[in-house]
Amino acid sequence: MRKKVSIIGAGNVGATTALLIVQSGIADVVLFDIVEGIPQGKALDLAEACPLWNSSSLIKGTNDYSDTANSDIVVITAGFPRKPGMSRDDLLHANAEVVRHACSEISKTSPTAIIIIVTNPMDVMTYLAWKTTEFSCKRVMGMGGILDSARLTAFLAWEFNVSPQDIEALVLGGHGDDMVPLSSFTAVKGIPIANLFTKKKSDALIERTRKGGAEIVALLKSGSAYYAPAAASSHMIKSILLDEKRVLPCAAYLNGEYGIKDIYMGVPVILGKEGVEKIIEVKLSKEEKSHFRTSCESVRKLIKKLSL
Repeated sequence: MRKKVSIIGAGNVGATTALLIVQSGIADVVLFDIVEGIPQGKALDLAEACPLWNSSSLIKGTNDYSDTANSDIVVITAGFPRKPGMSRDDLLHANAEVVRHACSEISKTSPTAIIIIVTNPMDVMTYLAWKTTEFSCKRVMGMGGILDSARLTAFLAWEFNVSPQDIEALVLGGHGDDMVPLSSFTAVKGIPIANLFTKKKSDALIERTRKGGAEIVALLKSGSAYYAPAAASSHMIKSILLDEKRVLPCAAYLNGEYGIKDIYMGVPVILGKEGVEKIIEVKLSKEEKSHFRTSCESVRKLIKKLSL
């Protein structure tokens, strides 16, 4: 029997995540949205594409949470997207209500599920999901670090004119303007970027990574990124369902790791069938530690605004 993945939110991120999962054939998918017709229409379109992908995955669109029952993984993408000039944090209160309601339903219909949060501000929404569901923190995580690391990888590949497959990039911290791209853990085929780029150039690429989401929002005028966020989510889903134990940067609950407690932050983790099976602590420079703490404080301030 195939595993079951439910996606809450049939917008661009949710629908594209559904596409990647059914195309791969690794799970059946339930696409949920509160707007009648949207998830049903997109699910039907994807179902009709499955024969062309040689995929036997089943997909159903619904407005009823009961259809998501007994999911192995639930991905929450629902919420309001950014508009030009908005930060991820501007979405705080509106999206908190969306995530809180979704998690209340999920905790009843899929009490053993693993939850992946994509909705922004992602780190705060992940903390809210954990508090609302009361699931083990290992089964609640956020997507952002993979996306941020992929953006840095793309920018480095273009700059150095090499395949992104030969680049290893690592971005930690919150999924926002205070994220912490780690130059010391970023390399081209094992060669540290400090050996390949000037500090000025490296800093420029890191800054573009921090503003990567806003750059896309400004270009689109309406809406925000969805192909890369969906690809990042599908990486996590695959690692969990197939118990691949990939080492990926995700928003995980810290309980003393990196000297931080009671917060979700982007750190390297081992993702397997149990969810976040281990948090990997890397040695940070004095400057990186300072940036990491600053990122933590930014997330804590938003959590306090929700009075959690």
